[in-house]
Amino acid sequence: MKGPTSDEAPGNVRLIGGEMLLWSDLSTIGGVTEWRGAALELIRRTIPGRGRVLLVGPHPRALVDDVVARAPSAAVLLRSYPDACALGARHPELEVFCGRLEVLDADEPYDLVLAMDGLLRTHSAEAPAAAWNESLGALAALVAPGGTLVLGVRNDLGVDRFIEARPADRECADDQWAPHGFDPSYPSGPEALDLGLESAGLSLRRCYAAYPDRRAPRSLLSREALAFDLPEALTFPLSARDGDRMLVADPLRLTRLVFRHRLGEELAPLWLAVATKAPLPADQPSPAHLPEAVELPLGLIEEGPALYELTPGGMRRLPGGEERPIPAGRVVEEILVEACAREDVRTVRELLAELAEWIEAGGDVSAATDSLVYDGERFAAVNPPVGLAVMPGPKVVLCRILWRFAVRLLAAGHHHPWPWPLEADQLTLTLCGMAGRPCEPGDLDRARKLDAELGQPAELTEHAPTYRDLLAARDRLADQLTAALARISRLETKLSYRERELVRAKAKLRRTQRKATAYRRTLGYRLSRRLARPRKVARRVFRMLSG
Repeated sequence: MKGPTSDEAPGNVRLIGGEMLLWSDLSTIGGVTEWRGAALELIRRTIPGRGRVLLVGPHPRALVDDVVARAPSAAVLLRSYPDACALGARHPELEVFCGRLEVLDADEPYDLVLAMDGLLRTHSAEAPAAAWNESLGALAALVAPGGTLVLGVRNDLGVDRFIEARPADRECADDQWAPHGFDPSYPSGPEALDLGLESAGLSLRRCYAAYPDRRAPRSLLSREALAFDLPEALTFPLSARDGDRMLVADPLRLTRLVFRHRLGEELAPLWLAVATKAPLPADQPSPAHLPEAVELPLGLIEEGPALYELTPGGMRRLPGGEERPIPAGRVVEEILVEACAREDVRTVRELLAELAEWIEAGGDVSAATDSLVYDGERFAAVNPPVGLAVMPGPKVVLCRILWRFAVRLLAAGHHHPWPWPLEADQLTLTLCGMAGRPCEPGDLDRARKLDAELGQPAELTEHAPTYRDLLAARDRLADQLTAALARISRLETKLSYRERELVRAKAKLRRTQRKATAYRRTLGYRLSRRLARPRKVARRVFRMLSG
């Protein structure tokens, strides 16, 4: 089937009013939230075996294709006419509505409504934007009794808002013609979100906090999971550091504080709420295809290509993996960064020596300081080990681990007690020496090849430190410069005093020399010298005769 021209649209596209004919939501700089494997797994569990599914607003192509392939009947609502035509041409069996949410008049409600991009992109420039609670009411009216709504809500006070330097309300996107933040009905927190869903006639089943950012969430943690003290092995990777972002603060440090103070839900970049509408009373007939309630996961976490489900007893890899407990202890990288900030070289030396012994005793060759936890007695890898065709030597494995740590340490702009290494390679050799296993440049080359083989590239050193790190470094250097200038001033004062003393000593010496010269020219001195000469000759002759 050929793509539609500017004058015609596919037969499955319906214009309902308020459509934007020359606008595309998928081409803006702000972009659509890139929901990945964790969100896809959650949606797959909520798709009914028999029923109708509606996607409201723009969604990633992979998510739309997966829903269309799995749902018995699917429809999409978009405000962009070019996006609607492209989607209708890609899926001829899909019913595509183009226009505003408020004017959609569905013949029959839907058993599952997906609005994971939120409600901000359901408005149109052709009419004033409705309040958030009004849009939620219109969305809830599309949910069938007993049906499910999956709604994404961006948090205006999420942790990513405190990290990025660009203003959150102006992300250089053309779709932001209406200022955000002036709608009093927009949820200000989890409790406000719960009240908004309740006022729309929906009951919350589970609310997830999406991390690490609102652009590409790769982890969904439920409210029940966040109520407990999550181990560092789980929360440490939930931070984002993209190279194209201007950062104010270190995302890893700030995210760790969020979870340490149990504010993971309140400061989540965005929330993903799964709510249901109450079924019809028993005396009224209900649809035969009413979806059955499914067990929603406590959490879903992506680690590279792997997807894990959080369970009450630990984690299990999907699909079909066995449940295993989450290792306890502190992440090794955080211990080392803290020790480097205090310039506690002894702690660094002892920890690296124990790490080297653990590797020589058969430790995981694919581990790294950001994927290892230490409970004070033993090390444990967060991720399962990776099999290699040729096992490298312990020295190469240790060199790779310390090289990755050196790269991440310098990329984040952290302080360390070795100011002379300006590159990660020099710092790696220093750390290997502190561990008691000196490495050669050849070992470092093999370590980099091993890191590339494992497919876990470290962050590039070209990543600029954050503004706060730069300010801290500037203040630290300013203090050091002030101390150095004060010392130079004291030395200059002492040097000036010594120079004055030297000048006085030289003047005194010259006066003494002049006096001595004048004394030698006197008559008494010359007579005494001449009279003393015969006595010296007689004394010398007497010594020769007596000797």
